[in-house]
Amino acid sequence: MQYKHLSIWEREKIQELLWQKRPIQSIALVLKRSVSSIAREIKRNISLHYQYTPRLANERALKKRKCRGRKLRLKSYFIRRYVIDHLKMGYSPEQIAGRLSFEYPKYKISHEAIYQYIYYRVHSDYVKIGYHDLRVYLKRRHKRREKKGMRKYQRLLKHNGFSIDERPKEVEKRKTIGHWEGDSMVSKKSKVGLNTLVERKTGLVLISKIQDSTSNETANTVISRLKDFPCKTLTTDNGKENFAYEKIQEELQISHYFAHPYHSWERGTNENINGLIRWYFPKGIDFATISNEAISHVEYILNTRPRKRLGWKTPLEVFNESVALQC
Repeated sequence: MQYKHLSIWEREKIQELLWQKRPIQSIALVLKRSVSSIAREIKRNISLHYQYTPRLANERALKKRKCRGRKLRLKSYFIRRYVIDHLKMGYSPEQIAGRLSFEYPKYKISHEAIYQYIYYRVHSDYVKIGYHDLRVYLKRRHKRREKKGMRKYQRLLKHNGFSIDERPKEVEKRKTIGHWEGDSMVSKKSKVGLNTLVERKTGLVLISKIQDSTSNETANTVISRLKDFPCKTLTTDNGKENFAYEKIQEELQISHYFAHPYHSWERGTNENINGLIRWYFPKGIDFATISNEAISHVEYILNTRPRKRLGWKTPLEVFNESVALQC
């Protein structure tokens, strides 16, 4: 005999009979249901105050029935292993889906299927027994950005460098390599910070520890990192740490450009990379406690992560291809 779900009328009848202090056996007899069915229904939906609420019970039943046919995605063990391994490497579901089809064309999976696989393991915000919670590997960086105040020295100092308005238009098109964006990341706990340089076409990133944010220290770091790379232009913000720009121009024989104050989107490539770096080194961390090896490791991870705009190739792959074409 096929099981028939309890109706809202039956659930309201259960509540009425419970108020009358009728035993479960009597309720089952009135509704012509088995004692076990009535007992399960009451046990599932009893509240903290030991009250049975029919409307809430009915909503729970409908929700459970709706999810009953949901099947586990990613049936292939190879794909599941690939997804889990790359989630742990910091890849997003979209990057995993794109890179999988790039490396193994016969395997196709959507990023939505990966999300469903991750959340299939979760029920009522708890991970099912025997499953690993993969949600911890998802980047949740959708916080509303607070309006930034002006830097102290931006109010006091001015430079005579080139404005971004004078930068060649070809830089904006990302057609050739050698055009870099630079920025600094600071810590409130010490003077030690990070200098980041990103190549615009490929997204290749160079991360360096700096002992302080002085202009001379920043210039020396930039020169040291870029001297072995193709370099034509460098674009930074107007922070005091970038005021030794003439030294950089002279040593590297490049043009240095300054973005407009408070126009962070003019250096969008660098701003995006800094957000990714913060996933590994959260705000509040003291960069003095971070080893150079750890910084190099994060640099390698970011340079070997596939990018959608690169056709799911990695920045390192595209950079090497571009350099080879110039030879």
